[in-house]
Amino acid sequence: MGLTNARLRADLDRVAAADPVVAGALERCGYPEERMRPAGYRTLLRTIVGQQVSVASADAVWAKLEAELGEAMPAHELLARDFDTLRACGLSRQKQGYARSLCELVASGELDLADLPRDDEEAIAELTRIKGIGRWSAEIYLLFAEGRGDIWPAGDLAVQEAVGRMLELAERPSEKETRTIGEAWRPHRGAMAIFTWHAYTNAAL
Repeated sequence: MGLTNARLRADLDRVAAADPVVAGALERCGYPEERMRPAGYRTLLRTIVGQQVSVASADAVWAKLEAELGEAMPAHELLARDFDTLRACGLSRQKQGYARSLCELVASGELDLADLPRDDEEAIAELTRIKGIGRWSAEIYLLFAEGRGDIWPAGDLAVQEAVGRMLELAERPSEKETRTIGEAWRPHRGAMAIFTWHAYTNAAL
């Protein structure tokens, strides 16, 4: 599930048809590729594992967790492990707290990832109940794992930088300014977010 290449192109074409600035940037940078992740608990756990470490380090910790808990990594299995066992897998005290918060909410049924609220803000509020999952992480999950087409992670520095370059602003817009700018691209802000990440690394922007 997610924003496929076909949908990304269709949504960006709709935005470009109404916004010549976006049309010009799209012509210079081309279309981005789809970014999809599986929906569910494991993706959020992987997000926690990957916070503030390199991709290689996150991969190593993940491999150890899979070896300890099994490929499915059931929430109850992680909750059954003690501090030292999870520490040996590479999880710091802080990340263990975050992982346990996620697992407790999932195991108790308080957080149903298969039935998040349809309203994006309500879904973000549900996800940020998890310790260690802030607004940005919740938005990324909803965008890439659920394919919600109007998610706009305005707090992302690369999004801000790309928007500033695209609009030829004197300096990178703030989160609040970026959120306001994005209003013009509803209901296709998810595609625009993915485009800004693509354009951020493109010298043609």
